[in-house]
Amino acid sequence: MTAAAPAPPPLDPGLEQLLRRMRLPHMRRLAPEVLATAKAQRWDPAEVLRALLAEEVAGRDRSSLATRRARAAFPTGKTFDAWDETLSSVPAPTQAALRTLEWVGRHENLVVCGPSGTGKTFLLEALGQSAVEAGKNVAWFTLEQVGALVRRHRADDSVTKAIARVLRADLVVVDDIGLLPVGPDAAEGLYRLVDAAYERRSVAVSSNLHPSAFDELMPKTLATATVDRLMHHAHVCQTAGESIRLTQAVAGQGVVPLN
Repeated sequence: MTAAAPAPPPLDPGLEQLLRRMRLPHMRRLAPEVLATAKAQRWDPAEVLRALLAEEVAGRDRSSLATRRARAAFPTGKTFDAWDETLSSVPAPTQAALRTLEWVGRHENLVVCGPSGTGKTFLLEALGQSAVEAGKNVAWFTLEQVGALVRRHRADDSVTKAIARVLRADLVVVDDIGLLPVGPDAAEGLYRLVDAAYERRSVAVSSNLHPSAFDELMPKTLATATVDRLMHHAHVCQTAGESIRLTQAVAGQGVVPLN
């Protein structure tokens, strides 16, 4: 059995205190090991500094990514690692173009509409995860959550401020429009989000209905105003076919077989 390598000597207390005051936690964590290695291998001082700074930058990037991912509040954590583009009815060239995220940089919108189970939410979440990994901020909502946001802030007349806070994100996703009846608060919230984001932020929505039929879900005047702003700079992807979930379930792929 191989003996464990001896632990590097602890940092000089004064140096550790300086790193704490300068808020360099990742550098502080790795410094004992780097300094021990540098001494044993006679590193150039510049190499020591480079290694420590590189670890601090990498650590901050990891922390920032984790923070952005948690703030986005994705529903399941699905990414393109689990995505099979051949199962989607969205054309492969369109999928590839969306994955570049150039449309987010141009403040364009995305509408994914079609029957349940055809990969709408999966595609939006994977795109959102890619945006987070690219350093962008994402906010994820169901339409019901949008309505709850409006109700929560109507009492003190702070709905406009609440919407403005949401739009600090580069991409705002509203999922599953059309599955449930749309109450007045949700309809108002969707309009407010789309209107405030117009030409300033990207909005992505998934829906069982094409936006042209949103007047079946909400008052016609509000639906017309919402769709007008949503669709002006929008990419529309219509999914089709049988439910992927149902197909996998029938084929026995939805669960791990019982022994």
